Amino acid sequence: MNQAVEGVRWTIHDLEVLPENEWTRYEIINGELFVTRTPHRRHQQVCGKIFRQLDVWSDSSGLGETIVAPGVLFSQADSVIPDVVWVSRERLAQIEDEAGHLTGAPELVVEVLSPGKQNEFRDKEAKLKLYSVQGVRKYWIVDRFTKQV
Repeated sequence: MNQAVEGVRWTIHDLEVLPENEWTRYEIINGELFVTRTPHRRHQQVCGKIFRQLDVWSDSSGLGETIVAPGVLFSQADSVIPDVVWVSRERLAQIEDEAGHLTGAPELVVEVLSPGKQNEFRDKEAKLKLYSVQGVRKYWIVDRFTKQV
């Protein structure tokens, strides 16, 4: 569900006044506010399986870390919560702030699609553009319904 208000450009500071609860996620892409409900259980299971595989590889290689649903603050008008990311140790040291948010592009971002046109638009268009201009090297869009990446 997109809660865009015509002519309003949202920033990360606006998020401070929005109601907090465990069932709602707020993301801002190019100043546009996206409000979504917590994903379906199966969505979370897919995220967990992707995390597990990437994390096993990360542990054995020692090259980086896998993170589930991190806050990624690219700018005042671009703040997102990808499902899973992988970031090299060197890059993580450069982009992690004191609150544990990422302030730059991880090497890999994974989004698992949720049903609905607005969710599909957000992941396939808005986030694709954002991640490409911010320097994300690999972007996986996972469709749990068709079992495709």
